Amino acid sequence: MIETTLIIFKPSSIARGLVGSILSRFEAKGLTIVGMKMMQLDEALLREHYAHLVDRPFFPSVISSMTATPVIVLALRGRDAIAVVRMLTGATNGREAAPGTIRGDFSMSNQENVIHASSSPDDAAAELKRFFAPGEIIEWTPDNLKFLYAASELQ
Repeated sequence: MIETTLIIFKPSSIARGLVGSILSRFEAKGLTIVGMKMMQLDEALLREHYAHLVDRPFFPSVISSMTATPVIVLALRGRDAIAVVRMLTGATNGREAAPGTIRGDFSMSNQENVIHASSSPDDAAAELKRFFAPGEIIEWTPDNLKFLYAASELQ
């Protein structure tokens, strides 16, 4: 199934100049960029996005980390995009992520783990709405799809 998913380039990737290296992995895999923008997150948005963590004692450090620099939010589309992105991303804790994954190659931390990736279709739908206004995700079909998928995979 063709899906759209959300990626957040966290401040740890922005400050370290890793955006191009990480973005190129998604493009090389064959995922299509359908939305992208830089923004400064605030506490209200982070409380909504990380609602499942708000009551945890470490949540203030999450706010501090995620507001340290602007972030880049990215909407990626492709067949089984959510699972594909999660595989490319690797385990949450960079020290435990497999070599060859984004976090395995670029992160040594559980918190400063360079990117966020949606974990399910429901999460992706909610997160895309949270970070992109109507019209900011572009509907388009790249010409190279016939070189990425068999015709039967595009349905």
